[in-house]
Amino acid sequence: MACPDWLCPQKKHIHSSTGQMSFLGSASFYIRDLFSWRDPHISLSLRTADGETGVGEVKISQLTMEGEREGEDVPPPEHQCPMLCDALHGSITDTDNSSMMRAVLCNSVCKVYRFRTESQCWMLVREQMSETPLTFSLPTMLLETLIQEDKARIKELNDLGDFPPQWAGLRRDIISHCSQLIGCYQETLTELGKHRDSSCFKSSLRKSDQHLQFVPTNLHVQTMEVITSPHSPGVCYDVITVGAPAEHHKAFKHGGLKRLLSKHTNQRNSSISYTPEESSRARALLANVAQLQPLVFGLVEEVLAASLELSPARLQHAVGSLTHKTEQFVHALKDELVKSASLALHYLCPDRCNAIRRGHVTGNGTLRNHAPANQEGLSPARPGLEYDEEEWAKTAYAPPSPKGAPAEREHTHCHVGFTKQRHTRAGLTDRAWANVAQSLNCIVAMTDRLLGREKRPEEVTSGQHEVAADTHRRSHNSESWQDHLLPLVVTLRDCVREASGMARAAMSFVLLQGALAATMARGTAQLTQRRDAVFSQALSAAVCGLMLRLCHSLDDPLVLKQFVTVGVVLQFEGLLSTYGEEVGMLEDMEVGVTDLSGVTFCVTAATTDQPEDMLPRLRGTRGSTVVEMRLPSEMFAALPRELQEGSLIRVHPVLFNIGINQQQSMAERFGDSSLQERINQNSCELLKSYCTTVRQTLPESDAVQSVAELLSSLQTSVDSRKRKNVEVLWLAASICRGMHGVRLTSCKSAKDRTAMSVTLEQCALLRDRHTLSHLHFNTALECMRSSQLSWGQMVGCYAPSWCSVPGVLATRSLGAALLAPQAPRRHLYPMAFLLVTSHLLVVWLILSLVIVLDRYQ
Repeated sequence: MACPDWLCPQKKHIHSSTGQMSFLGSASFYIRDLFSWRDPHISLSLRTADGETGVGEVKISQLTMEGEREGEDVPPPEHQCPMLCDALHGSITDTDNSSMMRAVLCNSVCKVYRFRTESQCWMLVREQMSETPLTFSLPTMLLETLIQEDKARIKELNDLGDFPPQWAGLRRDIISHCSQLIGCYQETLTELGKHRDSSCFKSSLRKSDQHLQFVPTNLHVQTMEVITSPHSPGVCYDVITVGAPAEHHKAFKHGGLKRLLSKHTNQRNSSISYTPEESSRARALLANVAQLQPLVFGLVEEVLAASLELSPARLQHAVGSLTHKTEQFVHALKDELVKSASLALHYLCPDRCNAIRRGHVTGNGTLRNHAPANQEGLSPARPGLEYDEEEWAKTAYAPPSPKGAPAEREHTHCHVGFTKQRHTRAGLTDRAWANVAQSLNCIVAMTDRLLGREKRPEEVTSGQHEVAADTHRRSHNSESWQDHLLPLVVTLRDCVREASGMARAAMSFVLLQGALAATMARGTAQLTQRRDAVFSQALSAAVCGLMLRLCHSLDDPLVLKQFVTVGVVLQFEGLLSTYGEEVGMLEDMEVGVTDLSGVTFCVTAATTDQPEDMLPRLRGTRGSTVVEMRLPSEMFAALPRELQEGSLIRVHPVLFNIGINQQQSMAERFGDSSLQERINQNSCELLKSYCTTVRQTLPESDAVQSVAELLSSLQTSVDSRKRKNVEVLWLAASICRGMHGVRLTSCKSAKDRTAMSVTLEQCALLRDRHTLSHLHFNTALECMRSSQLSWGQMVGCYAPSWCSVPGVLATRSLGAALLAPQAPRRHLYPMAFLLVTSHLLVVWLILSLVIVLDRYQ
């Protein structure tokens, strides 16, 4: 493995006058060369940055580990360090050269260890910490998606036309709410654009920055690769570390999102609401009505034109087309959503329904009166009347009137159904589409009579042919076809206009109530913005982890099948206490993780291998976000057919939290930890449900069998409610890895507590899965937690002067080229907490209270 220049020790010179250091030169070498040479030392020439001038030499020496001294067992040749280093170098080369990794990871730093196993063999461990461009790119795309959603909602509400005053005011409130969000998000988007091209990282010092609330704090990818044999590939373990998704700018004086949303839900008034699926159906119905109504009116004019020309063929074709389109129109209106929305609209806004019954609704939603022509004694369809489906079905095939009967009699027969009235509100929509169908049946019957087809040809004798022809000629002389069809066509047009107006009013009501429900469910504009910011932080970490999980699972078709059929589990590990402001952070985090359940993923092939083209894309709306992951063509070809055809991958987020700091001790003794207990209990049920679904859907998978005992132990640990029960976290992490899920670890800033958790988990994996010697467990743990690394950050053994790491200070000595951590901040507590135990403190408080009460009595 080649040691890159920027990870190499750098010779620094101290000026005697100023005491400041200046960079002299650098060198690089292969680690395998150091272990393969007999001489345990390598002399390297230091060269300047341009690589031309030599400025001195540096000597690199092997570090003699315990177990390599003379007289001790020597491992087999294939497990010696030179062979493992070659295997590690090949593994790193294959991984780092992937265009997918180059797009997702950046600014990587690493360390390499070797540890003894139980069989006295060597294993190499490579730790790598990487930043990701998704830190800024994904929040930017999410903001653009939210702005588009709010703009589309404003346009949709404006296109609904006029509303009564009470509904018009409601619409103005929703538009004002969306406009306020758009203004805030556009300002945030402008500020993010200033950082996107120059940074891939948000330090914990900026977690309260107003314009960076959508950006996750301290987002890193922690990767551990283990190689135990040069003949087997390395095993990778990924953990996403990120600061707890929370809105630090608005602070937590009144609690977090869970508490704020609960207060808002209790305060808001009950209202009729519709689901997003029903709103989508309403949009489709409006589109169908807007498309079919002009077609029906156009075919009506075609029928009148054909009747004026006295062309039987053209008339027959026009009536057939009119019948087909009108049936489509009636079928579109025969939807239960139209009926239920009309009833709700009639109940909440009867004036609008009366206006629709008195007049008609135009294309833009406004009302106007219309008085159809009353020709030949025909009365138009009255709004309060209804026609039964069975009756107009019979009327369509009823025998014609006797020959020579006046036309008025047949017209009266066609409209006899309009004299029946039903006084129930449920008959409003039924009457509308039934009147349309009955009017069409009258036109068809009149057309058949005009064309001389009242009787079947086989029933007509030769004498009757002559009488019919004579009658037909007299009818042509006395009156035209248009005079017979015109009143029926006007009636059909009026009925279609009335039905479409009622449908538009009902569907507009659905869309308005849907927008109102979506707005009220998320609270005020400030509360909505807080929820969107928390969701953005959680989504950025989840997308990063899932992209790595998918990349590592390309060689396992059973895992890919599990992702397609069931989905992937996202296990968030929280280390927040339930005391002080961290309670609000935990409430924010709970809502953010829960909102991830509305996220789905799809996979597409990238057009090029450029990093910009490999970044994911977002589409959808709040509560239904689709993340489009782009893979190189060779990786995309290895996917199952379902994923290549666009099948969606669902996510199942769970959150397990155990407070481990001093504040949690205070919360468990004097406070309340019910929030943590409820979160863990709910997540345990969700995880058990996910495993059950995998077992039922994929019985051939052995993943559930391997974690069945762990699930039982997890339920027992959650129910026990022990103090600082970190066993819950270990069991949940083991189950997640067994189910090929994504692991994410968080604390307040993803530093101290997160580092302790990650290093402990890595050493436990080495011990349980790679037979790390129990004698070397503590040594490995101390090695990973030391080496002058910053608290909670894993940085390289060496770093150049231009590489700055948050929270780390460069030492100012010639021989110390490493990075030194800052001293951790210390918490100050009252003296009583330091001098007495908690039990004595309780006794002291009780005695003090007794003395105070006795004094004032």
